[in-house]
Amino acid sequence: MTTEDRLVHGCMGLGGSWDREPYGAADIAHAHAVVEAALDGGITAFDHADIYRHGKAEAVFGEVLARAPELRARITLQTKCGIRLAEGDRPGRYDLRGGSIVRRVEESLTRLRTDHVDTLLLHRPDPLADPEDVAEALTSLHRQGLVRRFGVSNMSAAQLARLQAPLELPLAVDQLEMSLHRRDWLETEVLVNTPQAAGLGFPAGTLEFCRANSVQVQAWGALAQGRYTGRPETAADRTTARLVHALAERKGTTPETIVLWWLRRHPAGIVPVIGTSDPARVRACHDATQDPRLSHEEWYELWISARGAALP
Repeated sequence: MTTEDRLVHGCMGLGGSWDREPYGAADIAHAHAVVEAALDGGITAFDHADIYRHGKAEAVFGEVLARAPELRARITLQTKCGIRLAEGDRPGRYDLRGGSIVRRVEESLTRLRTDHVDTLLLHRPDPLADPEDVAEALTSLHRQGLVRRFGVSNMSAAQLARLQAPLELPLAVDQLEMSLHRRDWLETEVLVNTPQAAGLGFPAGTLEFCRANSVQVQAWGALAQGRYTGRPETAADRTTARLVHALAERKGTTPETIVLWWLRRHPAGIVPVIGTSDPARVRACHDATQDPRLSHEEWYELWISARGAALP
């Protein structure tokens, strides 16, 4: 990913079923349709993880690149490693041992049919990880030209800082769940010194750390699973969905764009990751690559509506 990326397409929905059954021609065709829908709107960054669909998401994307090799020069590829899915009697676990990181990257490159990925993210914190061991693995991958830059996912400012300490290369990305529905990243800014702050799980200071250290903040789950664009679940969702649709009509765009603009309007420079695998819904996000056309008052109106209560 680069600083010019305004949206990232998340590829978790590609590759068919969440099992080890092989993918087929229809899955490849679907992946190609999704990629083209993204490119048609100027979305050129694609986010993967080695575990998505047990590796099949990367594999079908690799099939698309093999059939249209000219695409590789038009896009940037990001993948993640560090989660091991359950296997037989072995439970799911995290694994950021240096040797494991290197093996997972090599496997991802094979599935993606490319000689490098532009960004590698460490998917989840591994309590047993040795930052010096991690740094050695990342440095080796970079020197070999296999990975151009690095980042993390689902980590706090303190975890970023600890991983960065022995690493000469800058950590460039932190990918976190953020949306108009998942707002604890925002609530921590205003609920300081209030009783409500005790119920927030987002680590305070993480956005501030990222802004101070030029770490790009990527928002996974940015469309909030459709809560405001077609699948409201609560009274607050329904009220907010009506507001989202009204703003979309007023501004001549789509409800999806309004939801994504709300994230992008924040000064942290948030880059939404859109995880839909529906080409039509990808196209509904195209306008979100434009500069957000939400006023200060409209942004706050959406926030207060979604939280269902006035600010303290």
